[in-house]
Amino acid sequence: MPSDVTLKAHEAVAGFGTYAEAQRAVDQLSDQKFPVEHTLIVGVGLRLVERVLGRLTYLRAAWMGAGAGAWFGLLIGLFFAIFTPGRFPFVLVLWGLIWGAVAGAIFGLIGHALTGGKRDFLSSSSIVADRYEVLVETPYAAEARRLLNVGMSPQTPQQI
Repeated sequence: MPSDVTLKAHEAVAGFGTYAEAQRAVDQLSDQKFPVEHTLIVGVGLRLVERVLGRLTYLRAAWMGAGAGAWFGLLIGLFFAIFTPGRFPFVLVLWGLIWGAVAGAIFGLIGHALTGGKRDFLSSSSIVADRYEVLVETPYAAEARRLLNVGMSPQTPQQI
């Protein structure tokens, strides 16, 4: 959905410092039987935050690869155990798990070695907003303001 078309038909009725506060405002509207399907919660002032979790060493790359490979091997082992006749299907599952872990560790090591030291750290990324605005379609905005009993601050725009 094109953001410029969607936002032009909406007015800001309230601004909040956290997403949870914006959710509570929409919940309050819902509790008062307001048609919340005409409502948006918009994050304003977005930033990408990457939290560095630690160094990525060859040993850690091998362990992470082994873990991922073990899950894949477990899946393959279960698949073979279901469709292979025999008295000990758990042996196939165990072999799938072991060989998956070994292959995953090898691929983890190779993948880390191929980066050439350009990204020797683990991280987690998230997008955060400075503030959150509750927007409502223009025909419903006055009613939403009345129900929320919130006056607009001077720096919060009336229409986005």
